[in-house]
Amino acid sequence: MVDNLTDTGLETALPPELDYHALNAQLNLYDKDGKIQFDADRKAARQYFLTHVNQNTVFFHDLKEKLDYLVEEGYYEGEVLEQYKFEDIKKLFQQAYGWKFRFPTFLGAFKYYTSYTLKTFDGKRYLERFEDRVCVVALYLAQGDIEMARHLVDEMMSGRFQPATPTFLNAGKKARGELVSCFLLRTEDNMESISRAINGSLQLSKRGGGVALSLTNLREAGAPIKRIQNQSSGVVPVMKLLEDSFSYANQLGARQGAGAVYLNAHHPDIMSFLDTKRENADEKIRIKTLSLGVVIPDITFHLAKNNEDMYLFSPYDVERVYGKPFSDISVTEKYREMVDNPQIQKKKISARRFFQTLSEIQFESGYPYILFEDTANRENPIDGRISMSNLCSEILQVSEPSEYHPDLSYKHVGKDISCNLGSLNIAKAMDSEDFSSTIEYAIRALTAVSDLSDIESVPSVAAGNARSHAVGLGAMNLHGYLAREGIYYGSEDSLEFVSAYFMTVAFEAIKASNKIAKERGETFDGFERSKYASGEFFKKYTEKDWQPKSEVVKALFAKSTANVPTQADWQELADSVAQYGMYNQNLQAIPPTGSISYINHSTSSIHPITSKVEIRKEGKIGRVYYPAPYMTNENLDFYQDAYEIGPEKIIDVYAAATQHVDQGLSLTLFYPDTVTTRELNKSYIYAWRKGIKSLYYVRIRQSALEGTEIEGCVSCML
Repeated sequence: MVDNLTDTGLETALPPELDYHALNAQLNLYDKDGKIQFDADRKAARQYFLTHVNQNTVFFHDLKEKLDYLVEEGYYEGEVLEQYKFEDIKKLFQQAYGWKFRFPTFLGAFKYYTSYTLKTFDGKRYLERFEDRVCVVALYLAQGDIEMARHLVDEMMSGRFQPATPTFLNAGKKARGELVSCFLLRTEDNMESISRAINGSLQLSKRGGGVALSLTNLREAGAPIKRIQNQSSGVVPVMKLLEDSFSYANQLGARQGAGAVYLNAHHPDIMSFLDTKRENADEKIRIKTLSLGVVIPDITFHLAKNNEDMYLFSPYDVERVYGKPFSDISVTEKYREMVDNPQIQKKKISARRFFQTLSEIQFESGYPYILFEDTANRENPIDGRISMSNLCSEILQVSEPSEYHPDLSYKHVGKDISCNLGSLNIAKAMDSEDFSSTIEYAIRALTAVSDLSDIESVPSVAAGNARSHAVGLGAMNLHGYLAREGIYYGSEDSLEFVSAYFMTVAFEAIKASNKIAKERGETFDGFERSKYASGEFFKKYTEKDWQPKSEVVKALFAKSTANVPTQADWQELADSVAQYGMYNQNLQAIPPTGSISYINHSTSSIHPITSKVEIRKEGKIGRVYYPAPYMTNENLDFYQDAYEIGPEKIIDVYAAATQHVDQGLSLTLFYPDTVTTRELNKSYIYAWRKGIKSLYYVRIRQSALEGTEIEGCVSCML
């Protein structure tokens, strides 16, 4: 490492005739031989550093001067650095700079310096390089353990592990938001809970987290209040209040407030809930920025298959009859019983009409998200019930209601949910010198996020986090890895690889959590009631051989340090878990990954690319072009986009992963502009039958006349 931390390692500047924006735009134009100009983008990244980053970076003579300044001026938390000897910190920075890291794409560099790096308070100059951010994040998460910090630096600098945006953006900074990606809040059928939900949404948005809320327990429009009929306004006015709350609050302008609401398909307000997203909805009810999610139990599909009516049940009556909130009832199990119960008010609609409306709304807006409630709960290893998901539909955890006094203080602090996320780059993880160590330190990093998070402003979230230590280790760059290895996304070989890979990650993650529990002598709250403790979770692995059969997939693992666990390996792990427990209630969740994919140079999450050269609009700079990772002019055939691949193969890939992921996966479905609502309905049914737990967005490709992509072309003319 050199003392001048603004040095780029580049001796000469590029010719001045093209700036970085113009060089990046050459990705959008073929060269004289009809080839994509990948080298132009690499030049754009270098030019961006030479003509912009270096000129706008604050100069320091050495590392000590820099760190002292950043602490004294209130940029860094001094307590973080005080946990370590300066010589150890200096060696850590030397280690990071020793990787000689360079952003391989212009967009990766642009995203990092626009959205992540520490800037002067006026926002005009840069105070960190990528290596600096990595070191500070590692020091923060290691909590004084320099050996762990060194491991984390290597995992991040290599690109094997990338913390989620809130962690990577905020860790170690003095003026910051929380490290947590998103939150899930229950809302009960009383004004105190609704008030607390709105307050919690404001508080959590202020700290930079996305917030999802379940509205299933709220009584429907026209329901009685204190036995007086037709008094309740239903869920829509609450949605409007929440939308305004999210619009108002944001994290110091760095991240806008964002929220989602979930409602059970058998709630009487379900049709008006969906209608809020119609393009022609009345402004009094129209929901513009709030995301919607629908919770669909198995019974709904069976009713539609048989062309029956579906009954919608009053949550007020359900809670009165069963003594627990509607969201804690299995509608599939109790459906006929509730239909026959005269004490429960109900109305009916056509089940097929419900699905038709669902697809119409998705056609117009991309919403709602869908949670297949019974599938999620069948696969849930934790005692309790999953009744909702989060803003990106991958978090599936159990919750418990809170109770309040009239002054909104807590009578009983329940269990709400926070999401501590980070993702592995599948290609880099498979290339790791020690795959098991990579997974272990990823889990340790995420556990540190949980340990260091204490959301005092929302006690139910703080309590849930303290009790569960839940984390969500994600994944990205699946398509990039498959293409690099000459495998088509959605092929039989790809499905076998995905199953083997995610099973191996699950094994190593559980092993790491078991190791932490053994070290600390502590398990997550309720471990003894889990399927991990009983051993039931492990049976599918000890009673069946999951080793890959494909020679292609065997070869992938043969050249990797990732060892696919055998039945004997699983039995040994099950025995250790029975003896020492697990520290983390939840371990895997596959988020969509956005900005972190660009800075990590990965294809997003585990879905296919949307374009060989992606076109993005980035603030004042306008259009920016991003080439798919590992793509060359020789392997373009392996980069079919999501619209070409089609929804069924994408669902197949996600289904292969889902069986090994304890939470959910953000699954977006992509369609051509010729898609019909009938085809959307077919996809729901196919996903449900394949064991998918949740669906995220629906994306319909716009026609050329509508203005963005032209099918069959890498890009459009400038």
